Amino acid sequence: MPKVTFKGNPITLVGPELQVGAAAPEFSVVDNGLAPVTLASYQGKVKIISAVPSLDTPVCDTETRRFNQEAAALPGDVVVLTISQDLPFAQKRWCGAAGIDKVVTLSDYRDRSFGTAYGVLIDELKLLSRSIFVIDKQNVIRYIQHVPEVTQEPDYAAVIAAAKKLL
Repeated sequence: MPKVTFKGNPITLVGPELQVGAAAPEFSVVDNGLAPVTLASYQGKVKIISAVPSLDTPVCDTETRRFNQEAAALPGDVVVLTISQDLPFAQKRWCGAAGIDKVVTLSDYRDRSFGTAYGVLIDELKLLSRSIFVIDKQNVIRYIQHVPEVTQEPDYAAVIAAAKKLL
């Protein structure tokens, strides 16, 4: 498993350690209107999936705003999904207040199927670890970034470069 810390303390991630080249696991989350969303909902698109602990924290806020800016410059066959344990109502409120219109926010609050399938559920906190997955149009994982310290931002340039390679 990747070595990840939260405020300097080691944390335990629940689920498998996924590998580049593996099939992306299916998951079921909900959108801001409580409708179910799965990996198959984005069939035929390059998917940048950003897992974050909570949109109501400074680093997650900054990260999602940055991916919203990056998404504006990407072609229509790329989708940026931000998944957290936040309730869909809170995600919708946050997106409205932050002007987020390119990133799709999804909630894993119901059964944590994304967190456990992708190995990013923090056992101690029941939040998602800051991780990015880039998945190609055939649902194969092409890039993974587990941010070693949950309170730090990811390497945005590496994520965008990985996605652009798939176009």
